[in-house]
Amino acid sequence: MNSIDATLEPGDDAVPRWYVIQCKGGESFRAADHLANQGYEVFHPVLEVQKKRRGKLEWVSEPLFPYYLFIRLDRLVSNWRPIRSTRGVLKLVGFGDMPVAVDDALVATLREHGSDRQDATANLYFRAGEAVEITEGPFKDLQAVFATHKGQERAIVLLDLLHRQQRLEMPVSQLRRR
Repeated sequence: MNSIDATLEPGDDAVPRWYVIQCKGGESFRAADHLANQGYEVFHPVLEVQKKRRGKLEWVSEPLFPYYLFIRLDRLVSNWRPIRSTRGVLKLVGFGDMPVAVDDALVATLREHGSDRQDATANLYFRAGEAVEITEGPFKDLQAVFATHKGQERAIVLLDLLHRQQRLEMPVSQLRRR
């Protein structure tokens, strides 16, 4: 079955289905909150990512699909009118004036896998002074101290060589928390 089911069979009008709402720029969280406050069942998949803010790394929630969220409605009982005038909502996604239902299995899969927070040891952000292990290259398996990021893909680590701490620049992908 396709992830988008453009046609509804007769008799399916009373069965709740998932639909996609397009939100105004940067307002998907607001739209989700306002729709939920109105009693609608809303699914707004988010990812937990680390971002650098004011010089510190913080976990923040970002939409998996910027500008979009899912809403569960049926064609007979649900009140569709307030949706379009809800703060943050731009429109229901569809063909012409007909909203298009999304396959329930797609939303179920997103719900199942989308809520998992990324493993803290797998992210690419480290804190200054944190102990790391080098996983590749000529210094493989050596212990070092993380010093700083140099862009998104490079890092500077302090490695004890010849009884002195040496600064070494390397790809962040070659580092792992100890």
